Amino acid sequence: MTSVPDKIAKAAWSVVPAPLERKLRTEAGTRFLRFILVAAAAVITSQVVLGVLTGPVNLSAGTSGVIASMVAALVSYLLSRWAWERKGKPDWLRETLPFWVVSIGVWIILGLTSHYASVWAHHMGYTHLAKHVVVQGAYFLMNCVTFVLRFLIFHYVLFTDKSRDEEAAATVGADLATAETSGGSDTGPLALVPGDPTPPHR
Repeated sequence: MTSVPDKIAKAAWSVVPAPLERKLRTEAGTRFLRFILVAAAAVITSQVVLGVLTGPVNLSAGTSGVIASMVAALVSYLLSRWAWERKGKPDWLRETLPFWVVSIGVWIILGLTSHYASVWAHHMGYTHLAKHVVVQGAYFLMNCVTFVLRFLIFHYVLFTDKSRDEEAAATVGADLATAETSGGSDTGPLALVPGDPTPPHR
């Protein structure tokens, strides 16, 4: 019996164009779809934290942007390990440290975005509510830009499965060697080992 999630997924795939569906069903496409969920959770977290800090807490927009992005980065890290099916203790040098280096770069970008959006809104003479909307909108748009950059870095650099790639390359090499050996055995000369009988004349 087909479950409700399966029915929903089947209905969703039915409206997706065939070329796009083929791309999304690849490994990169699967990771991308999962990372959309990761990014959505992180963006919602950061937007809520940003709103609280710039509103009731009344911190500056730049400081609020950095803090909000730091909280979102923690959510992103935990969920990104799920998206790329990482289990067990993370590799500090190959996974954790590079992730936070990328995150620091994102914090700086989002903090500057919030700061300059606030300065621009103040220069335009906007009210507090309008200024709040401008900062939130600029922050959201920059989150979308950094989302694409982070996915490319995470998928092709940070969370890439080097051992699986090496295994696949070794398998391809073995298959090629087998094909060359089997292809040469029908047409090439027979190698004789001392003691073997002389091959019959054709």
